[in-house]
Amino acid sequence: MYWHKLPQGLNGWPLQLALSRFSKDFHGDFERWQAALAHLPALHNKQVSYGDTVTIHGDGDVAQLETGLRELHPWRKGPFNIAGLRIDTEWRSDWKWQRLAPALPSLAGHRVLDIGCGNGYFGWRLLAHGAAEVVGVDPTLLFCMQHQAVLHYTQDFRNWVLPLKVEELPAEALFDTALSMGVIYHRREPVQHSQQLASMVKPGGTVVLESLVVESDLPLYPQQRYARMRNVWCVPSVALMHKWLAEAGLTDITTVDVTPTTTAEQRSTPWMHFESLAEALDPNNPNKTIEGHPAPVRAIVLARKPAS
Repeated sequence: MYWHKLPQGLNGWPLQLALSRFSKDFHGDFERWQAALAHLPALHNKQVSYGDTVTIHGDGDVAQLETGLRELHPWRKGPFNIAGLRIDTEWRSDWKWQRLAPALPSLAGHRVLDIGCGNGYFGWRLLAHGAAEVVGVDPTLLFCMQHQAVLHYTQDFRNWVLPLKVEELPAEALFDTALSMGVIYHRREPVQHSQQLASMVKPGGTVVLESLVVESDLPLYPQQRYARMRNVWCVPSVALMHKWLAEAGLTDITTVDVTPTTTAEQRSTPWMHFESLAEALDPNNPNKTIEGHPAPVRAIVLARKPAS
């Protein structure tokens, strides 16, 4: 762990709480994951590239590398390639990035917040897009450990992933840009989530909100599950996403993309061998989830915080 390299200037952040969660008391598998990290082989002649596949070229014991990285299964966001070992993740996150990146304003010198960041894949892409620093938060400790594995090889401490929940973060304007992708439909109070996003960016800053959406005027409130997911409280329309952001005081609200999620973009792989989207769809009608809801469609919306 590289605690001496933690990002600075996170005033009011519960960093000690985050560090305390890297422990067996917080997750019973921590020591197994930690042992896997400790036995990752050294790589020589390293070169790093943050392209569609986050790539770390180098020479080393690939068999030992694969053994260690497979201890961190399941890998959900990516893809990655380390020393020629391709980590084919559940999500083709590069496809989502390709939909978002052309609409992003310049990130030159920006400090970026990535809420629900998973293993930090988008953080590497944001750095390549010009960001000076990315701070990601995700309460799932496994994803934080996956990030530690990649960080072990990049040694690029401009991208961090901390095991924190969004409600544990202070509402202070510390960031130039904030991303919330795949989070808001899990929030009981989506307006409050939008308000917190707005509070965490500086005047003139950008908020990126990505969500499951319905293509009707009325939002969907699943009674049990949506596409086999628990804790989906509201699947909004795009218009409702705009309304939430406007109510948070944001302006210049723009829909960047609306795209159905396919089983080519989200699927089981050798690096995520659990069931995935295919099993969440009605086998007789792929336009419906197994519960009878509309099949997943995702929208990306950008908004700006007015300059003071």
